[in-house]
Amino acid sequence: MTLIDTHDLSKSFGTHKAVSSVSFSVATSSIVGLLGSNGAGKSTTMRILAGCLRPDRGRAIVAGCDVVKDRIEAQRALGYLPEAANGFSSLTVAEFLSFAAEARGLHAGSGRRAVARVTETLELGAASGRQLGTLSKGWRQRAWLAQALVHEPPVLLLDEPTDGLDPKQKVDLRALLKRLARDRAILMSTHIVEEAEELCDRLVVMNAGRVVADAAKGELSDAAGRLAPALIALISDRSQTASAAA
Repeated sequence: MTLIDTHDLSKSFGTHKAVSSVSFSVATSSIVGLLGSNGAGKSTTMRILAGCLRPDRGRAIVAGCDVVKDRIEAQRALGYLPEAANGFSSLTVAEFLSFAAEARGLHAGSGRRAVARVTETLELGAASGRQLGTLSKGWRQRAWLAQALVHEPPVLLLDEPTDGLDPKQKVDLRALLKRLARDRAILMSTHIVEEAEELCDRLVVMNAGRVVADAAKGELSDAAGRLAPALIALISDRSQTASAAA
């Protein structure tokens, strides 16, 4: 079942085309990696899907809901971890997660149970009484991931989810995402090739705002299972073409 579907998405900021004619889909029970170098358009695409940006052209569908025409319903079906997540620095982790639960319609007992569940899942108990603004980057990242999971959405949009995590936390998160993907559609942006090799079923590669490849991981991997050679070639070819056109 397709839970994320984009058609001809485009978004410009002034004269800069951040995303140009982007189309891809993500089905349930899968992790799709959105790959590319910094500035490729990954985060802009994520923000459009999350309903934070309005596309100039095209459509984005989340769980059957158009993110422009039916934004609230689309947002109810997704959990979003933004790039470089920050904010709510004066709230404790427990207060932040309680706020996130209430914002998702989970009140009283259901909200407390949801907060307890994600606190245990992401091992946040030691930090639950601390303010977000006092936490290390890794702890803060885990708290923001918890808010994306608190309402158990069928769709997850994770923008650089392992950013700031230590090696053990990365291993634990990979295991968690594999479990979550059994009955969810996960779109995960990353510029870390090893993350894509470990986690993703399919890869959507972006460069200069465009999709330059959309294929199963095995189709892009070399004989040793490495993705880096193909990704470097895709990005280099595209960059050279763009330079020639300019």
